[in-house]
Amino acid sequence: MIPVVTKGLVHDYVTRDEEGNASETKRALDHVEITVEEGQFVAILGANGSGKSTLAKHINALLLPSDGTVLTCDMDTADDSYLWEIRKNAGMVFQNPDNQIVASVVEEDVGFGPENLGVPTEEILTRVSDSLRAVGMTAYKSTSPNKLSGGQKQRVAIAGILAMEPRCILLDEPTAMLDPIGRREVLETVHRLNREKNITVLLITHYMEEVIDADRVIVMRDGTVRMQGTPREIFSRVEELKDLRLEVPQVTELSHELAKRGLPMKITLTPEEFAEEYAAKCAGNLPVRANKENAAESARKETAADAAPVLSLRDAKFVYGEGTAFEKTAVDDVTVDVYPGEYIGLIGHTGSGKSTLIQLFNGLEKPTSGTVCFEGEDIAGDKYNRRELRFNVGLVFQYPDHQLFETTVFQDVCYGPKNQGLAGDELKERAEWALRLVGVDESQWQSSPFELSGGQKRRVAIAGVLAMKPKVLVLDEPTAGLDPGGRDEILSEIDRIRKETGMTVILVSHRMEDVARYADRLIVMNDGKVLYADTPREVFKHRAELTEVGLEVPQVTQVMQLLKERGIPVPTDIITTEEAIKALLPE
Repeated sequence: MIPVVTKGLVHDYVTRDEEGNASETKRALDHVEITVEEGQFVAILGANGSGKSTLAKHINALLLPSDGTVLTCDMDTADDSYLWEIRKNAGMVFQNPDNQIVASVVEEDVGFGPENLGVPTEEILTRVSDSLRAVGMTAYKSTSPNKLSGGQKQRVAIAGILAMEPRCILLDEPTAMLDPIGRREVLETVHRLNREKNITVLLITHYMEEVIDADRVIVMRDGTVRMQGTPREIFSRVEELKDLRLEVPQVTELSHELAKRGLPMKITLTPEEFAEEYAAKCAGNLPVRANKENAAESARKETAADAAPVLSLRDAKFVYGEGTAFEKTAVDDVTVDVYPGEYIGLIGHTGSGKSTLIQLFNGLEKPTSGTVCFEGEDIAGDKYNRRELRFNVGLVFQYPDHQLFETTVFQDVCYGPKNQGLAGDELKERAEWALRLVGVDESQWQSSPFELSGGQKRRVAIAGVLAMKPKVLVLDEPTAGLDPGGRDEILSEIDRIRKETGMTVILVSHRMEDVARYADRLIVMNDGKVLYADTPREVFKHRAELTEVGLEVPQVTQVMQLLKERGIPVPTDIITTEEAIKALLPE
């Protein structure tokens, strides 16, 4: 049995007018030919719109070919008689587990799939028990899914697929919304299932670090397969991947850049591998330079010390369900200031209080006790205009579907500035400015936002908030679902706007590399409290403490700390690839 074979696979998305006639055709897959052998772990990479998700939907017959053939477990997906057997054998796990969990209790949710397949009750109970044990969630079988973390929910979603006893699991960016520990949990679970149960895995991801243990990597662009090979073979083609709007792990880029500059480094895939390679070939001959505090960091500290805060929290506390059996303290006596023009990185594990904190910032929630002030005024006061506050403190939600509602992209972006009183040419110019800023092509402006890909929806949601030109822009995981090229474009443009306008930016992110590159200061949350509030360079010195609370440090920071442990005199406060290159090259 071969789990996946595609032969000349073509898929065209057809847009129809009100009379049902085809008005536009877009080719998403163009004669794709792949074969995935039983028990393989295959990673699929590609920029947004490259055809990755469309390919996955063909494998479990959510879509049918416009031309060509798809065989899933030797069954032709175009043959209706095989539909249920195909869905049983090729289970799909989506990006957002909330879209896949349907029951109010974990074990009922896991049993939903086999029940619909007509599996006898006793067999269902056995499958549920075995599946929960396989993903490490037995202890939560009687728990409501809405009380689980993102990583735990995703493991429940995987258990629900396992209970149908598939031969193949398709995972479409299953870790995009998860914190580092949640990503690690899910990937370890999937790899264990692949090893122990010989389940074939196809993983779609934008996290390059998740690819290094795959058997094979497929790289897509414009609906075609551009590269295939082992992770080491693929990641050795650094410049080609960048041309495809992709990237390589930080340590791979570091070894590549050092080799370009004449050091005898081979391509490396992990921090441990880099440290071993560098120590063996380079360290003895190199005078390593000390790192100096960035001049911009120093200037920011001085500016912040002199300015009045734009947002200020004093002993702020927020309790959900106060006085009930479900009472939970989400923000616990937080005192913090945010200054005009700052770029703040807000990090913490799922459930640490980040999302509640940003809802306090723009008045979506009032503190249970303590104060939250915007430009010196208590926003919880009875006479305070919280509607006006939300124009000044704009919030882009984690899930863009929660923020989009108009019939066209353009109308959606116009909504905020229209409520501010803008009209006519001024309104039109503001919306166009915001859409161009985030890279939404003009051809999509009159499309429904719900017809867009996840990454495109996120751009539209950001544009809708930027169009109001807020004094503070709060972004809750704004790049989840974006390819590396799109992620870098969005973050660099936001940083440029901040520098030009003086707008304050608060970025909630699970990508430590992003906050290291852009943030002036990090606020680290843990169990509702502020664990650290300092520059990225200072915060990332606490690697052990951050690991304990489910976070990580950037890969290059790990590298420098590993080299230090080997007795190589390197600075350990390195936080970007550029800094690491300078520190590890000879004078």
